[in-house]
Formats: sequence, C-alpha cells, structure tokens
Amino acid sequence: MNQSETQWDKLLKIKTTGRDDAHSDQYRYPYEPTAYTVLERLANSGLIRKNNMLLDYGTGKGRVCFFLSYQTRCRSIGVEYDERICQEAEENKASAVSGSRISFVLGSAENYEVPVEVDRCYFFNPFAVEILRPVLARIYESYYRNPRSMLLFFYYPSEEYVSFLMTQEQLMFYDEIDTRDLFPGEDSREKILIFEVI
Repeated sequence: MNQSETQWDKLLKIKTTGRDDAHSDQYRYPYEPTAYTVLERLANSGLIRKNNMLLDYGTGKGRVCFFLSYQTRCRSIGVEYDERICQEAEENKASAVSGSRISFVLGSAENYEVPVEVDRCYFFNPFAVEILRPVLARIYESYYRNPRSMLLFFYYPSEEYVSFLMTQEQLMFYDEIDTRDLFPGEDSREKILIFEVI
C-alpha cells in the first residue's frame, strides 16, 4: 500500500483501505477502494464542483464520497448493499472532516430511486451488467423527471461495461481521463470513462 493511501485516510479522518470479498458474488463485486491518486485526478478535472451532488454506487466504506466532498465541496450520497460495510461508512462519517455533506443509503443499487438533485454518478465496477442495466434505467427516470446536465464516471471499466454503455441511446460519450501513468504495466483499463445523459 503506498503512502498516499494512508496519508489521505489520516487527513480525512477515515478508514477505507483494504479489500473485502466477504459478500461478493457473480453479480456484486468485492469492495476495493479507488486509489486516491485516481480520485485526485478526477477532482482536478473540474467536472465535479461545489454545486454538484455525487452518487457513488457500491460506495463501500465511503472513500469516494469523503474525498470528493473534501476536495470539491460537492455533496455526496453513497449507496451500499452490504450492511456491515455500510456500517463502516457510517462510522467513518462520524469522524470524517467532510462528513456533514455526505449521506449513506443501505440498499440495492437497482432499487434505489435517484434523487432529482443528483447530477454526477460514480462507478468502480461495483456490479455486473445485469445490475447496471436497471441502475441506468433509474438514472434515466430521474433525468426525465428533472432534465439537467448529468455525468456518469466509470473507473477501470470492463470490456463488458464499455460494450454495454456504447449501446445506450440515452448516453453520449463525453470524455476520458487517462490514469495509466499512475500505475505500472500500461493497463488499458486504467481510465475513467465519462458519459453524459441525453
């Protein structure tokens, strides 16, 4: 584990490191936090600002919410289906420096009704395409209730995700944030794909 991982956790007064496979299966993938170096790049993109509301799918212990709320001053909602991990997110919130702008929801992503204030969504491969499909349907419903500029961020997307996203008529490819230089090995999946809801 590199130094920035523990330093950021310490600065933000949270505990989000480590992987957790306890409740993963073929549809819901293990908890693994996005590296802080990747989140720094996203925060510096200017695509998430103070007036935005971010929804983090499969939030785990809440790192994305805590970091981006701290760096960009946005408000955040984290959705997590694993009760034990969601409890850890709530414990983090109690001590976190940016906790007041964050809320967590215990529940399944596909059943979560997206608030009409949400205009940024973040995914780090939290679940299979079978779950992504109804999740996107919920996002579209929210968008149609309140049309707004809405961006979806997909970090380290699988080929299956990319193929599926490219077929969505309600999504338009917006941009890509390259993160390959942050890690050894020139992994072509090291990027954040950004789509706009249309």
